[in-house]
Amino acid sequence: MPSKIEKKQAAAKLRKPPRDFSYTQNRELSWLRFDNRVLDEAFDETVPLFERLKFVSIFESNLDEFLMVRVGGLSDLAELKKQPVDNKSNMTASEQVDAVMAEMPGLLTRWESIFKSIEGKLDALGVHRARADSLTPEERTFVTRYFQAYVSPVISPLVIDPRHPFPNLRNGALYLACGLDGVTDEESLLGLIEIPASMNRVVEIPSPTGTYSYILLEDVILACLDSCFGSYKPLDRALIRVTRNADIDPDGEGVEEEEDYRQHMKRILKKRLRLQPVVLAVSGSLEKATLKTIRKALELSRRSVFTCDIPLDLGYVFGIEGKIPEHLRNELLFTPFKPQPNPTIDMSRSIREQVLQHDKLLFYPYEAMNPFLDLVHEAAYDPECISLRITLYRVAKQSRLCESLIDAAENGKEVTVLMELRARFDEQNNIEWAERLEEAGCTVIYGSEGFKCHSKICQLTYREGMALTRLTLLGTGNFNEKTAKLYSDFMLMTAHPGIGEDANLFFRNLSLGNLRGDYRFLGVAPVGLKPLIMRGLDREIQRALAGEPARVFFKLNSLTDREVIDKIAEASCAGVRVDMIIRGISCLKPGVPGKTENVHVRSIVGRFLEHARVYAFGVDSDMIYLSSADMMTRNTEHRVEIAFPVLDTTCRALVHEYMGMQLRDNVKARSLTGDGTWVHVERKEGEKPFNSQEALLERAYRNAEAATEAEPALASQPEPEPQPAAPEVQKVRATVIEPEPAPAAQPQAPTTTPESNARHKKPAGKAKAIERHRPGRVRMGLGLIGLGLKTLITGKTK
Repeated sequence: MPSKIEKKQAAAKLRKPPRDFSYTQNRELSWLRFDNRVLDEAFDETVPLFERLKFVSIFESNLDEFLMVRVGGLSDLAELKKQPVDNKSNMTASEQVDAVMAEMPGLLTRWESIFKSIEGKLDALGVHRARADSLTPEERTFVTRYFQAYVSPVISPLVIDPRHPFPNLRNGALYLACGLDGVTDEESLLGLIEIPASMNRVVEIPSPTGTYSYILLEDVILACLDSCFGSYKPLDRALIRVTRNADIDPDGEGVEEEEDYRQHMKRILKKRLRLQPVVLAVSGSLEKATLKTIRKALELSRRSVFTCDIPLDLGYVFGIEGKIPEHLRNELLFTPFKPQPNPTIDMSRSIREQVLQHDKLLFYPYEAMNPFLDLVHEAAYDPECISLRITLYRVAKQSRLCESLIDAAENGKEVTVLMELRARFDEQNNIEWAERLEEAGCTVIYGSEGFKCHSKICQLTYREGMALTRLTLLGTGNFNEKTAKLYSDFMLMTAHPGIGEDANLFFRNLSLGNLRGDYRFLGVAPVGLKPLIMRGLDREIQRALAGEPARVFFKLNSLTDREVIDKIAEASCAGVRVDMIIRGISCLKPGVPGKTENVHVRSIVGRFLEHARVYAFGVDSDMIYLSSADMMTRNTEHRVEIAFPVLDTTCRALVHEYMGMQLRDNVKARSLTGDGTWVHVERKEGEKPFNSQEALLERAYRNAEAATEAEPALASQPEPEPQPAAPEVQKVRATVIEPEPAPAAQPQAPTTTPESNARHKKPAGKAKAIERHRPGRVRMGLGLIGLGLKTLITGKTK
């Protein structure tokens, strides 16, 4: 006879069928494979040697953020008695942490070995890093004098014993640690010196002409360590670095009453420096007792301590690039590239007038961001421009865009900026810009509680007589001048009235905190983006089931949303061909028989960071959307994101061609296998190597040169119609995914007031969070109060 518990479990299984994990994999393990793929670039001998060293640094930087955010958050969850289970791998939080830690030693060994190999080759060419334990007599003399003159007055050596508590080691900071042998019988003495972040970490050493020698600041201190602790003698020595949990929820911390949100974020940033340690990295050699003292003070297990024999924090690598001798630069670095002008835009004419005539599509970093920057600057001084509205997520420290917004406000324009202060690791920079913008007279808002605004949208409104016109600028990446030279992204500049009306409604809803807006052309998360994707997939599924050709193309950074993954698997089973370019995480495994055999996943890691998101439906790509959103639950349900259609035939043809070039890549592209690993794309017999990023660079130069040559002949002629890159796509009429009709209003029961209904039917989970931002009840309440006051004063009810 089954028990009550067994009956409940059986009933639950009937209600909710068990998940199929045969075609999915764990997010964290997929990410580690991606970062290993980044490290592959350091092993690629076709990449210039110093560029390979930069990939070693990028691998470490990626891993640091992963440990701080993902492993830090999972470590917190692992402390719970009832741990949540991952819906892609059926693993608990503690099981995921165990799996990550098991992968780490192999990755770090590979990282250390390639760093040593590359640095050895650079040394042979004349780029030399001096080390504390192998200084020549001349180098030692220089280092000693430098230490005495500049370093010794700045550092503050600490002796830690039972009477002096272990200090807080700041997240990511470098410390020199050593066991000490004193003149007394005291035990457990530990010496610590924080490497001063205020000093230049790279110290140039005099070297022969045509070479470059340097030593790191920590090695300067290591070389002079015996003089740092007075009568105490160092017994061992190593550099240490603590990585702490940075997965902190700003909204979960609670904003104090009457506290400015900027001040709240500043408080959060300080707290992040002291969160629980996740791992300890050690470079050098420490006695077991010394290491144990540090590990116990940080409350870390043995498996959370990683040792190596190379510098910690390789961020200094980018700082020495400019010091490479001139005669070595061509050999060690990529050929310098300058983003080229867009061939469809005449920079000598008003950008506004050109966008009014035709949509424009910019493709970074191959094309320059200048048309967008010039357009905003032009608007700041245009007497017909009455307002500028924009969302900002990550902003350059030196931002021409923000300066133009300030100019616009000072020139009397209405400037509204939604500044997202919760952009992880860019919070401080965004806070500083928010303060500057507000001081200049811009209206600065900070988004909705619990929902980061990750969308990239700007709208310029003009008044011409009694008529209003709008230019809407939508991007897949940030409005950031620095990353626009490094990240591969699209920006659409359009005067389309329907998109403009949607954008206007979007900004109005943001200012009201309404996340449930209805849009015709835009897919807006957290409510409208995922349904748009699902309807696009459903359309192709219906076509396939009807025996018609059906195809879907996605370009993403990551794919983790379980509902989207399951719908893609359903499409595959129906016979839809699904091609995807996913740079990072893919929790979907392609090629699983009977599940995902029609799914093909590639990844491209190269000179530029692939960052654009593209959703295309139909064998002829009649529906193409660009977006700021990956198919991750955090993007589709917990952020404000925008997907926007490409309706102009020329722009759509360009996107189609660009993506086709990336699908042809057989140099930097890798294919995802059914077991979740990445392998080189196989070249067919006789097939020539094709590097899509290099081909796009060449194309940008070729287009810019052709446009320059054509300028004299066209100077006196009207602007020609831009020619499409793929004529066969132009023949197909662009369509959009129509929004679902709004549900019919349900009649209210006469005995239930709106207030009592709200009390008894509170939405749960995500729905509850969204419901808080609906302004309807607030306006209704204010209206009732106003009616009551009017009745008291006038005695009338109408």
